Amino acid sequence: MSIISFASSKGGAGKTTACIILGTEFAEQGRVTMIDADPAQRLVAWAKRGNLPAQVTVKKCLDLKDLDSLLRSARDRSDVTLIDLEGIASRLNSAVIARSNLVIIPMGDEQQDATAAVETIREIKIDEVTLGRHIPYRVLFTRTKAAVKSNLAKMINGEIRKSVECLTVELCDRTAYSNLHNTGGGLRELPDRVGGLEKAIINANTFAGEVYAVLTNKSEQKSVA
Repeated sequence: MSIISFASSKGGAGKTTACIILGTEFAEQGRVTMIDADPAQRLVAWAKRGNLPAQVTVKKCLDLKDLDSLLRSARDRSDVTLIDLEGIASRLNSAVIARSNLVIIPMGDEQQDATAAVETIREIKIDEVTLGRHIPYRVLFTRTKAAVKSNLAKMINGEIRKSVECLTVELCDRTAYSNLHNTGGGLRELPDRVGGLEKAIINANTFAGEVYAVLTNKSEQKSVA
């Protein structure tokens, strides 16, 4: 079982939305456990709104002592586990990152988000030294413009891409993604009247495919000297 966590030292970076999109896309092919480790419990709130895909199980974890038992249970029933983390540094966040096969760091084309992403990567590097193993991560640009970016957005995006590991795909600012929090379920459960739904599904599927490619790249599983 692979463990993917969504981390950022800044709230509002798009962690929960990215987790929902990836989890429901992966559920098209296999069993998924999604763990809400954020006190705000937005992932749990989404799950309670209905239309939850049959292959998806959502659990909450607000205490470090519950983490390993939840992961053991997930290992028995799921192919992949996604964990949505709180937007602060904490012992629980560090414990999750230490157990992750991939950490996804969402950010928008904004300086505050860029600073938070760099801080999160710094925390991952500290955990790597402590554990003596490489922890793969990728920055995921979220809420980006599907058409034309501003010059500032282009500059921030380009500087981050030159400096750290990033996913090629970006989760654009789409009405369909915002609707997920109101309706529950995945993109395929949204009504056809939602604008840009087809493009959102293609975007989400590309996102899931790239994450799967990173997970299955064995060169990522190297030790830290």
